[in-house]
Amino acid sequence: MAAIADNILMFNLGVSDMEKSKEYYVNLLGLKVTSDIGHGNMRWVTLGFPGGGASLVLTTAFGNFKPGTMSIQFSTSDIQGAYKKLKATGPVMEDFHGPGSGVSGFQVNDPDGNTLSFVH
Repeated sequence: MAAIADNILMFNLGVSDMEKSKEYYVNLLGLKVTSDIGHGNMRWVTLGFPGGGASLVLTTAFGNFKPGTMSIQFSTSDIQGAYKKLKATGPVMEDFHGPGSGVSGFQVNDPDGNTLSFVH
């Protein structure tokens, strides 16, 4: 059976403090703001990756996906550089190496406590 979806277009991430989260994802992780839309007390900030692909949407209109309950995995070509940069800003939760898989990485929490994994 052929897949009915071709790709992930965007991923919504509920945040409690938009400015703090936006600063974290833009200034620390290097994502770019592609749109910033507000309507009353709801706000959506769409972030793009330098290499393209799916967008990450920070939102205060989070419905059932509460801040601090999500887990996202990011790939990086410079795992050591990413580790040093993020370690300098706070504790790294876990440093791991997949036995026999050749995968190495680490995990941190964003400002809301969402788990972010970085793998190489």
